[in-house]
Amino acid sequence: MSFYSGKNVVVTGGAGFLGSFVVDKLQKAGCEKIFVPRSKEYNLVEREACRRLYRDAKPDMVIHLAAKVGGIGANRENPGSFFYDNLMMGVQLIEEGRLFGLEKFVALGTICAYPKFTPVPFREDDLWNGYPEETNAPYGLAKKMLLVQSQAYRQQYGFNSIYLLPVNLYGPKDNFDPSSSHVIPALIKKCVDAVKNGSSSIPVWGTGKATREFLYVEDAAEGIVLAAEKYNKNEPVNLGTGFEISIKDLVELIARLTGFTGEITFDATKPDGQPRRCLDTTRAFSEFGYKAKIGFEEGLKRTVEWYMQSAAKV
Repeated sequence: MSFYSGKNVVVTGGAGFLGSFVVDKLQKAGCEKIFVPRSKEYNLVEREACRRLYRDAKPDMVIHLAAKVGGIGANRENPGSFFYDNLMMGVQLIEEGRLFGLEKFVALGTICAYPKFTPVPFREDDLWNGYPEETNAPYGLAKKMLLVQSQAYRQQYGFNSIYLLPVNLYGPKDNFDPSSSHVIPALIKKCVDAVKNGSSSIPVWGTGKATREFLYVEDAAEGIVLAAEKYNKNEPVNLGTGFEISIKDLVELIARLTGFTGEITFDATKPDGQPRRCLDTTRAFSEFGYKAKIGFEEGLKRTVEWYMQSAAKV
């Protein structure tokens, strides 16, 4: 018998980028009853909609992936709504879950919750040792409050809520809209467009010196589904690869994979964001045997191929 046999599982954001892969992994793990609330029917920023979701879906478990999210530009333009919407969705889903008698809540945090100058690799115990990087602090802190709530509710009510911290995700089906996309899809689109239009150069935000770690979306989904089944503790858990790459090296790799041979110019007047990002993934492996499988260049190739095929259809 699968752990998920007979369980009703709600996946908020289940129709989105990460959510679609989580739903697929759940199905492969034997989960037959998955409910994906759509925002036009359940605006989870409103408490009554959260209450109605529990009433309609009668879940045993909620995996909360829904988020209002974007890259540095989107975070700078929407700090208030990113803070409010992410905080209210999470806080109310957890509270209504407690009142409903939910068996387990899986809260997804964010790498943006870490302090700006966290020693590399980021360890979960360093989460409170400073303020997050300013451009995405409102989003990062809103998501961080779900850890506070999860731990407080476990202490007072015995509510089984776990908190996962995935690093930057990428992969097929990502958001390639330049106004809200993260760095990898934004750069892939820039390079592909430049090749198509015959442009001789592409501009890139920042100095290129900042480093990032990236997790292939399918690996992230596997980690979430594994933790949902096997992890039932208070402490937050990083999901990542333990590998970092500078933005300069990243752009050059994407240029090679997309066939862009022009000049790459860095605009140092634009922010770099957090100086470095790389996770310590020891806890995920020791607690529930999680280790990312897809190598970075292989994952990037798959993402580029998917985007080029999708762009060709438009």
